[in-house]
Amino acid sequence: MTPLAPQPPAPVNLHLQHCLNHEQREAVARCPECGRFYCRECVVEHEDRILCAACLKQTLAPVVAGRSRTLLAHTAGLILSCLTGWLVFYWLGRILLSIPNQFHDGTLWQTPFGQE
Repeated sequence: MTPLAPQPPAPVNLHLQHCLNHEQREAVARCPECGRFYCRECVVEHEDRILCAACLKQTLAPVVAGRSRTLLAHTAGLILSCLTGWLVFYWLGRILLSIPNQFHDGTLWQTPFGQE
């Protein structure tokens, strides 16, 4: 016994249907996700598909969540980069300050080694 393949929805007379949100308007499309009927104002085309607002919101929800995580990661990376750059220049300045003044005057090389 083979499993039955899913059957396409039975054909419906679209001209007899009314919009779910606007009872007085004739339906022009059926959302393929939820199967409800909608007028022109209640449907949207997304990636070559006609979807209702609720199904479009569910379709785009993971994308929006991924963008907020990406923004958070970029912000954290920027802060970490600035902190790293500040530390590098801080320690470079500390090293330069530890050099004796005689080096800058040019007199360091005139004194014998070990008699500083």
